[in-house]
Amino acid sequence: MGERTKLSGVNLFFLWFGAAVSVAEILTGGYLAELGAVRGAWAIVLGHLAGTLLLVLAGLIGFREKLPAIMSTRISFGKQGSYLISGINILQLVGWTAIMIIEGGRAMNVIAISLWNFDHPTLMHGLIGLLVGLWVFWGVKGFKRINTFAASLLLILTIVMSWVVFTHPAAAADLAKGRGAFGMGFELSIIMPLSWFPLISDYTSLARSRKGALIAPFCGYFFASCWMYAIGMYGGILSGSPDPTQIMVAANLGLIALAILGLSTVTTTFLDVYSAGISLINVFPRVSDRAAAVGFAVIGTLIALVFPIDRYTDFLYILGSLFAPLIAILLCDYFLLKCDNRNRRADGVATASLLIGIAFYYFIKSFELPIGATLTTIVFTAAFHCGLRKAGRKVSGGQGVEG
Repeated sequence: MGERTKLSGVNLFFLWFGAAVSVAEILTGGYLAELGAVRGAWAIVLGHLAGTLLLVLAGLIGFREKLPAIMSTRISFGKQGSYLISGINILQLVGWTAIMIIEGGRAMNVIAISLWNFDHPTLMHGLIGLLVGLWVFWGVKGFKRINTFAASLLLILTIVMSWVVFTHPAAAADLAKGRGAFGMGFELSIIMPLSWFPLISDYTSLARSRKGALIAPFCGYFFASCWMYAIGMYGGILSGSPDPTQIMVAANLGLIALAILGLSTVTTTFLDVYSAGISLINVFPRVSDRAAAVGFAVIGTLIALVFPIDRYTDFLYILGSLFAPLIAILLCDYFLLKCDNRNRRADGVATASLLIGIAFYYFIKSFELPIGATLTTIVFTAAFHCGLRKAGRKVSGGQGVEG
């Protein structure tokens, strides 16, 4: 976006509102239908509250230090250590790009069939990939106006969709039924905001004020993401399927649904490919951010043609295993331990804590914990890392252990 770009609170609110309005969020909310409306709503709100609070704290680091998200990980991992995080982030962002293109393309194809009997999913995937590339090309310069306009339109369209879905006649008994594990619902709710951790400082580092960097992203994302989850969950209860497309078809939204699907997919995927480019620049500073983002849009589109979308929830759990310990380490080092390894090549303590945290996540993942594996891993990793960091200081007499 360039050094001259400054984002106001309104810009950041609409940016993160637009990021949350997506087919992926509605789809994930649909998996909570088995909890029932009441327990599912509690899981959505509590999971998003925890996840979004942690997310904006990470964004505050970017605002204070004027650093993009991946470069802020140098505080814990050192310069070369952050390269590993860059690689992990690029992989997950390309994965998200592919998933968004798949879900958006499939959903638009279903709507096109219902409207015009036009059935060509590959063409829809390619169309979305092309629009994302164009969005990147235009958005780097006209980002604020384009994104605010798109998110405003998405807000109107989503209100229309919500009205149709939430006024659907339904038996109270069906809405009250809930046999699913609360921990599963909480887990899927906290993972989604945490998946934005490697991106948020790319934008809060450009915020005009501290209040804008904190309140605007929190309100925009928390409100919109809970809303999307609620639409997915409620629609899943009514239709028996987490597929948001079936909800839209059943609601006879037609062109409105097509507009929601297209705009939401493009605005969200723009953030993924742009921040993947920022991660690449962390390793290769001479690369153009625009060229890198367009390149990742192309790669994501190609992957979308072969990715098995039935492994979507597995992908979410992988994100939880990686970003739960990562955000715990960074927040502890910056806010609690006052550790700064930006002048070091790498840091062994942070790397060890990350590996232990990932292993711990997979160890407890099979247990039905009331707060899920992600938050449990964050608490464990924070405690483990603080203990290891303090022990390392006693041994070395410094602020970290250089790898």
